[in-house]
Amino acid sequence: QVQLVESGGGLVQPGGSLRLSCAASGTIYSINVMGWYRQGPGKEREWVASITNGVMITYADSVKGRFTMSRDNAKNTVYLQMNSLKPEDTAVYYCKYSSYGMDYWGKGTLVTVSS
Repeated sequence: QVQLVESGGGLVQPGGSLRLSCAASGTIYSINVMGWYRQGPGKEREWVASITNGVMITYADSVKGRFTMSRDNAKNTVYLQMNSLKPEDTAVYYCKYSSYGMDYWGKGTLVTVSS
């Protein structure tokens, strides 16, 4: 079992920044994919970024150049630094852990970008 807890969401003005965190606990394998997803109002959940085996990071085109994902292996925590935020980034952001065919999700943290 893996538990994921996201934090760092909040209200920010357009052009502002936020840093999300996702702390993982439980049985964490080194072979895994950790990702960030988001679901905006009235929209389907979409992939934002992911890090594979703690090394390879990929981003959705919509956030490339603005968002940066990183990982602290010692803390089993991943981060999502979000800069130049836009109103369309407003969403609940979820963390996902995948390993050996098992997927675990956090409960999400709300990011609202509004003036």
